Amino acid sequence: MTSLTADSIAELFSGAVTLAKSGEKISPRGMATHEVRDVHLLLTQPRARLLYAPPARIVNPAFAVAETVWHLSGSDAPWIFDYNNRLRQFADEGVLLGAYGPRMRNWAGKVDQLARVVEILQADPDSRRALIQFYDPAQDAAGHKDVPCTLGFRFHLRAGRLHMATMMRGQDVWIGMPYDVFFYTVLHELVAGWIDAELGEFHLHIGSLHIYDEHIEQADMLTSLPASEIMPDLRTPWQGMLHRSGSLVFVGGAVPTSRAKPSAPRRCASAFRPARVSGVGSSRTPVSGHARQPAALVISGSAQEPPHGARGQMGNMLPTLLAWTRRYG
Repeated sequence: MTSLTADSIAELFSGAVTLAKSGEKISPRGMATHEVRDVHLLLTQPRARLLYAPPARIVNPAFAVAETVWHLSGSDAPWIFDYNNRLRQFADEGVLLGAYGPRMRNWAGKVDQLARVVEILQADPDSRRALIQFYDPAQDAAGHKDVPCTLGFRFHLRAGRLHMATMMRGQDVWIGMPYDVFFYTVLHELVAGWIDAELGEFHLHIGSLHIYDEHIEQADMLTSLPASEIMPDLRTPWQGMLHRSGSLVFVGGAVPTSRAKPSAPRRCASAFRPARVSGVGSSRTPVSGHARQPAALVISGSAQEPPHGARGQMGNMLPTLLAWTRRYG
């Protein structure tokens, strides 16, 4: 097993890309790939989760947030295509059958696995049974296009700190890893808050860490990266998440209230839709320019919510994320 340890996603991504490029040549489904098997990645500061690596790798923060909320709300609704149209190629009859949301929040129409994790850790802090499972042989052996790369999560609460591990059958380091780690670590921090624990380490166990040959030329442009920003603490009441409809509240930091658009993303086909910024605090009146406001913005989403409503509510969180990345604009 090969292990890499880093304090931020920038350092972890750079090391993982270098490792994958050195891997064995294979061609799954006819696609030329370099692969390293049995890899363990450790992120010691999960809040340093947002990658900034232009010009070689440009991450779209709007899609990172949209996908995270899509998963957390238990959704497989097609509004996610508005943030990344390329996902359509993995859909069967317009639906991503490997979507994590329904499997996490409504497994087999019966089990909210995320709720069970919270219940288990609240009842037995030393438990080894706080698990979320994604791979389902009954569905995934059927030959549909979208088979989950993520096998599952496990959570261990030890000495007041919540540690999370993600198990993956495969990780596309160049395209998928920046977005996957963003979602995993947001979930990690939310669960820690729900059980009143400190945020511990994040572990990523990968069966096949790989890079497709078509991305190696871009990857060769990757040079030294600045350390990723440590994001403000993330809090949301658990009660709002009970019925696969939740509120995410980001606390701390600065919210820029200008209407400038970010540079065009590579991964998201649609244009970014900036939302009106409202601070939560003594004043709710937007202030022009770069004025600092309490960065506590609310977003909610439902698994069955129509696209217009989902985007409108979700948009309120996007300016907060952009505030964290504004210095890189």
